[in-house]
Amino acid sequence: MICGLCPVVAQRFRVRDVFSSRHVQSPSTKTNAGEFKDMVTLHRSFHCFAVICSALCLSIGISTAADRQPNIIVILADDFGVGDIQAHYPANKIATPHLDRLVRQGVSFTDAHSPSAVCSPTRYGLLTGRYAWRTQLQEWVIAAYEPPLIAANRITLPGFLRQHGYHTSCVGKWHLGWDWQGPQAPRMTEARNGQKNMQWDFEQSITGGPVHRGFDDFFGVDLPNIPPFTWIRNDRIAILPTQKYVNDTSIQEYMPQIFAGCPVAPGWKLDRIMPELTAEAVRKVHELADQEKPFFLYFSQTSPHEPVSPSEKFRGASGIAPIADFVMETDWSAGQVIKAVDAAGIADNTIIIFTADNGHSHYTGWNELVNAGHAPSGEYRGHKGDIWEGGHRVPLVVRWPQHVTAASTSNHMVSLTDLFATCAEIIQQDLPARGAEDSVSFLSAALGSASPARRPAMINHSNHGEFALRDGQWKLVLRNRGPLEKSRGQNRIAELYNLQEDPAETTNLSITEPDRLAAMQTQLQKLVSRGATRDISIAANDSDVQVQITQQKRWADASSTK
Repeated sequence: MICGLCPVVAQRFRVRDVFSSRHVQSPSTKTNAGEFKDMVTLHRSFHCFAVICSALCLSIGISTAADRQPNIIVILADDFGVGDIQAHYPANKIATPHLDRLVRQGVSFTDAHSPSAVCSPTRYGLLTGRYAWRTQLQEWVIAAYEPPLIAANRITLPGFLRQHGYHTSCVGKWHLGWDWQGPQAPRMTEARNGQKNMQWDFEQSITGGPVHRGFDDFFGVDLPNIPPFTWIRNDRIAILPTQKYVNDTSIQEYMPQIFAGCPVAPGWKLDRIMPELTAEAVRKVHELADQEKPFFLYFSQTSPHEPVSPSEKFRGASGIAPIADFVMETDWSAGQVIKAVDAAGIADNTIIIFTADNGHSHYTGWNELVNAGHAPSGEYRGHKGDIWEGGHRVPLVVRWPQHVTAASTSNHMVSLTDLFATCAEIIQQDLPARGAEDSVSFLSAALGSASPARRPAMINHSNHGEFALRDGQWKLVLRNRGPLEKSRGQNRIAELYNLQEDPAETTNLSITEPDRLAAMQTQLQKLVSRGATRDISIAANDSDVQVQITQQKRWADASSTK
């Protein structure tokens, strides 16, 4: 196929005349042998020219229908621990056959991390390539009816890919805020879910969500455990929440009781959320597979996060506990999307990435899992919310046939903020000069390079605003002195761990390694203050970020220099 530049040149050479049926013919009474020989010579010359031109076009990144950019699918599980894929931890007890198959087909990163140990900040980091603590949000997550965390003028991964010819779709959980319409504007409130009982106009469009932050289309929920309890399509409520929520413990567990009486759509069933989202994601794969554009699909699962509500097919399937059943449904859901890619005939040109937003939750059946011999955090200390490894070390599996070595592993350190830079390198485009401040490509590691470039130091953040810095095998932890409210305004405690020798973080080396401890504290402060991990000239935090002292407020004041 001749590339997009060639028709311009071809017109000058009157290519259509050369290859038309009235010119390409055997010697006859209408064309003598000499004329035919000249035409064959011209044909061969043009063929060589076309090959050279096509190669040139490919070398500068111009793709054709036969060589289009790869589709990219990111499946983000919710509260799925590093130990929850059985292929990674064969002694664990929850069957995950679909993800086990993905592991056999792709590369597994054993040192992958969510930028935060909780939901909204990780989603922010994945979609923007920037740590969420650089915004005004310094702890916890986006609460009910709070405004968008992603600024309207910030470039996002889907927006960047759309600029470069991709169709971008989001299915599932958003949890990054919206511009809800009502008598009052949505606000950043110190009280958690302080706006849950306010009046909102659900018949109006809601801006600030996925289709206003880089996605062409969206179907899903804000999140299943915070109102309003209903479906959202693009920027509209799909089913008006005209009824009041009543907690039904027969089909779910661990639903916050404070939301009883909040707006809910008629017939809303928590155990139908995952099946509906999975069906939509499968349908979207088949729809986009038939389009000429490459596509980016962000499938943000709502499981196994609470409310723990496995659908009927999976209730009791694990023989352990409802949370284990929900992990199995999460595996099944991811498997349906992967099967859809294969069935659509696009597997060879589709990158599938499976990961999670943070570690496994400790309050949705953790003890039942541990008592059954299942370790959700593997050998690591802690769980969702923690600054310890179990809070933010997550599974990361990448499948890309003929590019990624099947059944391989990599110990390359990765943050989910790095997806932005990795996708940019995949499509051979530079990162924007402004944005993706904390994103570093891991493509060379995924492709099996024997010596991928070492990632710069990585920062992790906890539910309560604590910081950790990873530099090689060393981890600096700055933890609060005690419960969050009692720690506000106090100096944090600095600890140091060697993860290569002590992955469970049992031995604090701050006393025996004082120089390293001091150097890493200085390094952390520098990375925080400069506003970016990567070397860019335009970067600044949105607020005065406190590192050594526990923050006074959930939402910090906006920086006067921003």
